[in-house]
Amino acid sequence: MNKRNFALVLIVLISILCGILLGNLLSKRANGSGLSGMMAHSKVDELLSIINSQYVDTVNVKQTTEEVMTDIASKLDPHTVYIPAADLAAVNSELEGSFSGIGVQFNIQNDTIMIVAVISGGPSEKVGLLAGDRIVKVNDSIFVGKKINNEKVMKKLRGKEGTKVKLGVKRHGTHEILYYSITRGDIPVNSVDIAYMIEPGVGFIKVSKFADTTYSEFLNAIAKLRNQGAKKYIIDLRENSGGFMEQAINMVNEFLPAGRMIVYSKGKSYPRSEAKSDGKGSCINQPIVVLIDEFSASASEIFSGAIQDNDRGLIIGRRSFGKGLVQQQMKLYDQSAIRLTVARYYTPSGRSIQKPYERGKAEDYEMDIFNRYKHGELDSKDSIHVTKTVKYKTIGGRTVYGGGGIMPDIFVPRDTSEYTPYLNKVINYGFLYQYAFQYSDKNREKLKPIKNWQQMSTYLDGQNLLSDFMVFAANKGVASNPRQINISKRFLLLQLKAYISRNLLGEPGFYPLLYKDDKTVKMALEELKKKQ
Repeated sequence: MNKRNFALVLIVLISILCGILLGNLLSKRANGSGLSGMMAHSKVDELLSIINSQYVDTVNVKQTTEEVMTDIASKLDPHTVYIPAADLAAVNSELEGSFSGIGVQFNIQNDTIMIVAVISGGPSEKVGLLAGDRIVKVNDSIFVGKKINNEKVMKKLRGKEGTKVKLGVKRHGTHEILYYSITRGDIPVNSVDIAYMIEPGVGFIKVSKFADTTYSEFLNAIAKLRNQGAKKYIIDLRENSGGFMEQAINMVNEFLPAGRMIVYSKGKSYPRSEAKSDGKGSCINQPIVVLIDEFSASASEIFSGAIQDNDRGLIIGRRSFGKGLVQQQMKLYDQSAIRLTVARYYTPSGRSIQKPYERGKAEDYEMDIFNRYKHGELDSKDSIHVTKTVKYKTIGGRTVYGGGGIMPDIFVPRDTSEYTPYLNKVINYGFLYQYAFQYSDKNREKLKPIKNWQQMSTYLDGQNLLSDFMVFAANKGVASNPRQINISKRFLLLQLKAYISRNLLGEPGFYPLLYKDDKTVKMALEELKKKQ
């Protein structure tokens, strides 16, 4: 065989070999998800391209693409979501440890931005802004009216660290507009709302979410309470919708002896991953009670489930939300992202607490809380509609159930004895909050010497808050109803006092006053008294 023929045969053999390899590769992809995923991707692109070039009318292809992405995500499960690039920073900031801004808490009332509180040590405090100030101008432009909303305000006030914003402010008792140039800086986002001694020896910690800094905040709270004599703890996870799983795992680790399962997760393409305690926690022997309700979800349920399955403490309240799916956020090429469900998580006993759902029927899933209310579950333990066919055992042999949230060890129903149509109206319209702000604003100088919530409560007990509020609500269109007001009197006064106290003293003035007569908190204290 001459060189020319040998080269030709070699080329043919290489071509055949490449063909076999390519065929095998395509066959594998066609049988798996690779090729089908590529085809689906190219089909969507092809359709959008055809629409863009040949459709009878002009179409905003970018907007249509965003809608398609949202629709695809919604077809998977209730917690997989597509996040447009424009929204990603705002969505992520909810769980980050800080953001850059001017350092105020605000509320929009009467189409005006009202500063409710100035964050200590923040940029606004340094230039002299005060609680009660009204922001009427931003960068020399009028910024009041019906078109302003929370999103627009945050876009104006937040920004890169070191950038400046000029505010025009109206202050009570001052006729002219005051102008402040504020340099934006890092503002902490706290997830531990309050940590205080609720009774001698008992520390109370309320955690509102599981964010980047939650574990470090929690450790600081434990250290502070221990220095004040805490030997038992109440962890309040009510209305905590979750966040980062790692933060919940680290928190649980503080309470468990070595080698205990905290949580494990697994999925189709997500190998089983386990988290176990290392025995180095700071509260391994301290009694603990965890408070949950129907809005406690995800990482809150990981914490509660680990405490319950390890028989480490009591869970008190109402059945939790039932979110047992793990999401990973993946950035796309245009800086948008998808939070994709990649696994389910399981409590130490092996139960999935994810409640049932049908793919593509997010609306039915979201109606679950309303259906619980309609069935009477929030008012009676016997009305709880959750499957109990699959039983699991805690480490101590107690029976627990999966498939629909964490069932508390002690059920505490809602207290509806003080509910009236009048109360519902003034709550729904935000009149309690509005009146409290107005009262705080008018009486700020009088209230300034008050140093704690006990003093505030005593002082406000001597004022005509309720009658004054009734006039305020009537002027807003809610007529007084003496019979209903009498039924709701205690609740109305408690809320008004707590909001006023918060406006002057911050969270340390709010929660201890609000929870003074809370039935779930009282139950927790009673149970802890039994623990030596």
